[in-house]
Amino acid sequence: MNKNLRLEFTKGILKENPVLRLVLGTCPTLAITTAASNAIGMGIAATIVLVCSNAVISLTRKLIPDKVRIPAYITIIAGFVSIVQLLVKAFAPAIDQTLGIYLPLIVVNCIILGRAEMFASKNTLLPSILDGLGMGTGFTAALLCMGIIREFFGNGTFFSIPITSGFIPPVIIFILPPGGFFVFGILIAISNLISKKESIKDINCVNCPVKNSCAVIPKKENAK
Repeated sequence: MNKNLRLEFTKGILKENPVLRLVLGTCPTLAITTAASNAIGMGIAATIVLVCSNAVISLTRKLIPDKVRIPAYITIIAGFVSIVQLLVKAFAPAIDQTLGIYLPLIVVNCIILGRAEMFASKNTLLPSILDGLGMGTGFTAALLCMGIIREFFGNGTFFSIPITSGFIPPVIIFILPPGGFFVFGILIAISNLISKKESIKDINCVNCPVKNSCAVIPKKENAK
């Protein structure tokens, strides 16, 4: 895999994470992350829809008239969501029951429609597939982090396995909406901090004429 293709995949994991950096798809993120297993189910379902819809939209981008591109994208996405929903109902009914209305609502998930409009409609097949896979991986990772934290502190379990039973009483607020917003904010702050450090590493200030007065680079590096 060359550097450009690798970048298309990895950008969605942290640098352009759809949940923690772009703040998209927050409704299912906050609603279904009361347990880690819910997060895995939603993340896999959304990733499958992302990859498949990106692939089809990339292949048909020159055939879809510009005036009807959004309805066409939604129709393509809805088709794959229906397929995924039927598969989940057939092979994982417990996950289907847990996710409830949020599974069919993947159709209007702004992450999927956003990647279709911003990337798949402008790029070839392989980069579009990798973009969908990377964004889906980042989405799943963010959901999983939230699910693990909220389940552990709110129920004292890890993937429904008791961990703190009899030692630490569960903090119920973590599985309630306020706890979801709290964990969400903490993860966004951590993601921003990591991304800021990575962006500073990528900056080359050796030959910059204003490096001594730059506000981006720490003072210690300016003095070098």
